Amino acid sequence: MRRLWPWALAAALAAVAVTVLVAVIAPGPGGEAAPDPEPPSTEAPPPEGAAPAPDTPVPAPDTPAPAPDMPAPAPGVTSVAPPVPPSVRTVRDFGAVGDAAADDTAAFQKAVDAGVGDIVLPRGRYRLTRPVVIDLNRVGPTAVWGTGTATLVMAGPGPALRFIGTHEGTAAPRTVKPNVWERQRSPAAVGFEIVGAHADACGIEAAGTMQLTLDRLTIRKTLHAVHLVKRNRNVIVTACHLYENRGVGLFLDDVDLHQINVTGSHISYNGGGGIVVRAGNVRNLQVTGCDIEGNMDADGPPTANVLLDSTGGKGGSGEVAIVGCTLQHANSAPGSANVRIIGRDAGGVVRGNILIADNVLSDVQVNVQIAKARGVSIVGNTFWKGFAHNLLVEDTQGLVVGPNLFDRAPSYQGGETSANAILLRRCADATLTGLHVTDVRGGPAGVVLQDCWRCNLSGLTILDCDGPGLLLRNVSDSRVSGCLIRRGDAPKDWAPVVVVGGEGNTVQPDLFPPLPPPSPLPAAPPPLPAVDGQGDGG
Repeated sequence: MRRLWPWALAAALAAVAVTVLVAVIAPGPGGEAAPDPEPPSTEAPPPEGAAPAPDTPVPAPDTPAPAPDMPAPAPGVTSVAPPVPPSVRTVRDFGAVGDAAADDTAAFQKAVDAGVGDIVLPRGRYRLTRPVVIDLNRVGPTAVWGTGTATLVMAGPGPALRFIGTHEGTAAPRTVKPNVWERQRSPAAVGFEIVGAHADACGIEAAGTMQLTLDRLTIRKTLHAVHLVKRNRNVIVTACHLYENRGVGLFLDDVDLHQINVTGSHISYNGGGGIVVRAGNVRNLQVTGCDIEGNMDADGPPTANVLLDSTGGKGGSGEVAIVGCTLQHANSAPGSANVRIIGRDAGGVVRGNILIADNVLSDVQVNVQIAKARGVSIVGNTFWKGFAHNLLVEDTQGLVVGPNLFDRAPSYQGGETSANAILLRRCADATLTGLHVTDVRGGPAGVVLQDCWRCNLSGLTILDCDGPGLLLRNVSDSRVSGCLIRRGDAPKDWAPVVVVGGEGNTVQPDLFPPLPPPSPLPAAPPPLPAVDGQGDGG
């Protein structure tokens, strides 16, 4: 019985609830629901003979007054932008003008130093002449935000906004000091534009922060759009447009940074690179669902749409995923690449654990270049218009190149002149499987392995290349199997596979027999019967 009593209690409570509900909604004498009883009045009745008090006007529902500095809605339009809550002060309350002429730097700094937390930007063009410093430990948690209508014009050197924290730990909660959680957590910049108006103007700089979020920003015509320095942890960059800056779009500049997610952003036409990591100690970088293009100056040093260069860094770059992006342009820039990864750090340690998956890459000198790295997976991508190479991997160990499409795309301008070569040089412990390679021009072969060791090539489809389909030069202890290698206009001396030097290799000789004579096409099958009246004209 003791086990059943909770169920009995629940049933009793349910019965009581139903009884109360029925009593509340039961119809009154006229068939309508009984009205709620009015509570007794607490007001004293007016003196006898006194005039009744006028009715207090009640605002009409669903017609909020426009927020300060927001235009009134047009007839028939409920609102034009999310209103600023009346309790929140904006930068105009601290003296900002927003006319693009007045210097609003002091007003912005005053708003930050007041410790109000929400630095709200109504519509306007706010001219700054020096960085607005957000010292989080002093002013407390701070977010600078707008609704997309405000512009900061940075008319002086340095970043428009400089976030400064004191976090010295890792991403592990036990290393975060109480003052960081209480005073510094989750700084943010959301929903406005920064435009550079000085040769050394930058967008946003951050050092020592924990959980920085940058969301729905447009940053253009600066030196570097987003500049992360010294040490940061747990950064999110989402839905941003980092566009037409002279330097780098997102610059991880010799920074110690673990956990950074870059999602759903346009990072384009930045002269010094799109996403660039130089030296430092970077882990857990995820780039997902972005359009990254044209981030190289034809007159500048070689760079890439995504460049991870561990040279000179204490820990280099590792644990990186570049997934589901479009990366392209510009082949006219010398040494241009869509993805370039250099894995060896200052101590000579080779870094890696890198995934490049499900991207579309085109129109550069080298689509993907990997050097001095380890633990690299390249799978599910579509390559074309690699004017020198679609894929170039050197001095790398532990490489998996899974199913990828290496195409030419002749319908695109320049598609007929790109080489699209695939070259592995001085690599070890590599697996190449499921590659579909088409129409490599001008090189020694469609796929070339040179001075490599312990490589397994299987299930490759290599078609219509100028030279042999596959060239193994000084390759040892490797295996080739299950491949289809063909050339439609092959001369009599054409060889699908060429092996030069090396030892201990297995190349199955029955993989590349002569093409059989074409057989006649089978007769066309009869048309399917119509179903539910849906025939050929359905």
